[in-house]
Amino acid sequence: MLSAVTNSLSPGQWVACGATAVLIAGSLVAYTTFTDAFGIDTESIDQDAWGDRPPSVDGLHNILLLGTDERAGEDASYNDLNGIRPDALVIVSIDVDNGGVTMVNLPRDLVVDLPPCEQNGEFEGTDGGPDQLNHAMRYGGMGCQGNAVETVTGVHLDHMVTVDFAGFEDIIDTIGGVTMCVPEPVDDPKADLRLDAGEQVLNGSQALGLARSRDSTEHGSDLGRIENQQRMIGAILREVTEGDILTSPSTLLNFLDSVTDSMVTDEELTLEVMMDLAVAMREVDLERMNMVTAPVMDHPTDPNKVVLQEPAAQELLESVAAGEALPEEDGDGETDDGDAVTPEEVSLTVLNNTGQNGLATEVETLLNAEGFTVVGTGNPETRAPDETTVYHAPGQEEHAELVASALTSARTEEAPDLGEDVELVMGAADWGPVVGLDSEDDDGEDPLAGLDGTTAATDEVSCD
Repeated sequence: MLSAVTNSLSPGQWVACGATAVLIAGSLVAYTTFTDAFGIDTESIDQDAWGDRPPSVDGLHNILLLGTDERAGEDASYNDLNGIRPDALVIVSIDVDNGGVTMVNLPRDLVVDLPPCEQNGEFEGTDGGPDQLNHAMRYGGMGCQGNAVETVTGVHLDHMVTVDFAGFEDIIDTIGGVTMCVPEPVDDPKADLRLDAGEQVLNGSQALGLARSRDSTEHGSDLGRIENQQRMIGAILREVTEGDILTSPSTLLNFLDSVTDSMVTDEELTLEVMMDLAVAMREVDLERMNMVTAPVMDHPTDPNKVVLQEPAAQELLESVAAGEALPEEDGDGETDDGDAVTPEEVSLTVLNNTGQNGLATEVETLLNAEGFTVVGTGNPETRAPDETTVYHAPGQEEHAELVASALTSARTEEAPDLGEDVELVMGAADWGPVVGLDSEDDDGEDPLAGLDGTTAATDEVSCD
């Protein structure tokens, strides 16, 4: 379905290079050693020229990681003929307050409405319009590409990182390879890859080949290849965080040298910023490092391109932009979904204080359809607020909040005289209809559910 440059580095490789470099930096003891290890090239990016931008969110750091198709040596002429474009575009959203990372892959052949980009030195600029997302960099460099991604996704970008694929094999070899399950034998001459089936440690050349290989995927497409690449992200992160790299200064420095040799960042992504992020994130559970691909479908007129699939793509990107694309945690830091209150556990009375005749019966039907049990309807006698309120007995706050989450507008309040049933009083000042729990983000459901995402904790493909 998707076309690809045969020699391109995968989204998984770019994310692994950039994200792991940030995550492990905090393990260095001496700041001077950290400074010496990073010899990163920077590029000046004028984000003020991007116009109206999405708002930033406190505690959320969004980094656009670009894997460029820049080539060296005998292949360097390719750059002159085709320009330098990102083969991989990944939004790495780091939530330092809640301790989690969400990585969103944007397919390279995604067709979007590009914003205008002014001519800049060697770059010709563009008037914008329908085009392939990764072409923005060819028109105007990192700044133009960042503006395009931010405009299309609505995710505020704090920083940008580009990595070329020249040193990827050295990176993998430096960490001693990555352990991967290969469920079926692979024989892909295009990727220069031959592998036996089974769990095995891949060296740099083999890892690069597997990430490049489309023929080894179920449908031979780039989307299938991205699934393998996300598995590789997890494998690399597990190798770095659970192996000897963090405890061996020499191995760590070699790894950092391999990563930073082919990295370019914006000028604001300083060593101090990297260190702060590393310190904040080094204790993050791998279960809370999520990887997902933006939902797409075939382009209506070009089967080699894709477009965003709505409304699923918009819902995902909005949750990332707001910092909500992480499972909620309880006070002990464990994912708290097993004990969450469900509609089937909530019984309530519905009281109408809006002055609209028959409204309580209509709302009863809607709430029953959502799974709640409505045990009575009527008009309020004891409590008659102007604002829609869900009253609850002590200890029943979660029940009340679940009811409120199914309404356009509602607040909760404790009422000591109530029993197990909560009480919904619809107020004339702000009454809004029942909107359905599935469209809400605060119902305890993981916003990434249903998107075939994965985490860095385990490999979902088993060779047992």
